[in-house]
Amino acid sequence: MTGDFLALLEKRSFSSLPAAGTSPLPLEATTVFAFHCAEGVIIGGDHRATAGNTVFSDKTEKILELDSHSLMAIAGVPAMAFEMARTLQTAFEFYRRSQLQSMSLAAKLRALSRLLRDNIPATLQGVGIVAPIFAGVESGNPNAKPVIYFYDPLGAQFEAAAFAGSGSGTPFIKSVLHYLESWGHPRPLEMPLPQAVLLANRLLMTAAQFDTATGGVHPDQGDFATIKLLSAQGLRSISPDEQARFWKQP
Repeated sequence: MTGDFLALLEKRSFSSLPAAGTSPLPLEATTVFAFHCAEGVIIGGDHRATAGNTVFSDKTEKILELDSHSLMAIAGVPAMAFEMARTLQTAFEFYRRSQLQSMSLAAKLRALSRLLRDNIPATLQGVGIVAPIFAGVESGNPNAKPVIYFYDPLGAQFEAAAFAGSGSGTPFIKSVLHYLESWGHPRPLEMPLPQAVLLANRLLMTAAQFDTATGGVHPDQGDFATIKLLSAQGLRSISPDEQARFWKQP
């Protein structure tokens, strides 16, 4: 039996597939951000992944823990980003077991930068672009302060003084965070955890009003953002139940 499998599926009315002879649209995960609050760093993201103008999934996890004191939030092609995260998880754990100590924060930052540089061929072809946010804190130091770094797709890293964002919805989020950091009472940096989590969900709801690639956050239906807190004590996930309690607080 011979023939074009994609053409056969298209003939059977599988219209979501690309037409025969064309390349499938790459999946993209967008709209992740991080900002400093009173208890550490809040890292948040929605759950939407798109393929062109099609919503592929509203259940995508974009905040990936690398070890107990670092994580990355992904924007770009999930396949590449997930592989980078798995590589970093393995490298960090191997170092911890072989050296009997955790890798330094500076080494972790360079490890992610190196993976992005190795991904330049896919980036230049437009099929593997990844622009992540990295948040980390030096382990073993109870007085250490968590830091936020954002990367361009070629591997350059930049420290964010107050907040960072990546993905198509983040211009709206960064505009709100800039306003609040400049004139808010309290500023995000001064917000306790419940208020910071509430702000994170509202930021995504705001972005979703203007960006079709941002979605998956509907507090009235119990569907909240993925939110994690990074502090000197390590990482903690803010569960949907906890977010629901914060949402209902006056």
